[in-house]
Amino acid sequence: MSGDGKRGTSPPRPSSTLQIKGKKRHIVVDTTGLLMHAIVHAADLQDRDGGAMLMATMFGLYPFLLKLYADGGYQGAGFQAAMRTIMAQVNVEIVKRSDHAKGFTVLPKRWVVERTFAWLNRCRRLAKDWECLNRKARAFLLLASVRLMLRRLARTTA
Repeated sequence: MSGDGKRGTSPPRPSSTLQIKGKKRHIVVDTTGLLMHAIVHAADLQDRDGGAMLMATMFGLYPFLLKLYADGGYQGAGFQAAMRTIMAQVNVEIVKRSDHAKGFTVLPKRWVVERTFAWLNRCRRLAKDWECLNRKARAFLLLASVRLMLRRLARTTA
């Protein structure tokens, strides 16, 4: 209890949103939108660096992977050089938005990833950033993806 007798004069506390560190999710999906690989890292890392890190952790898992579609955040000589070093057989195509388009437009091939993010964010645990550790955030991302795959499998077999 404060000794000055005044109520409501406690020192200002920092906002709780300032204490939460941001996260970014990078995912690789197949053509149907099912998750193949994912990483979660701090938000202070650029997309192209995170994409190179994602592909480096995927090294050797999918030798049949020949084409990779990415959005404009992954363009640049650094990402292209990292891709040539990590997976030389993969052809990276950057899906860009048209300069003439106004408002929201569906981009070819990229909507598959956006749809997967929408499916995954339907899980309450992923809708907000509840996890403190990146490995736990990735674990819940993978669990949500398993849930999605199981529901799709149960729907086709029933």
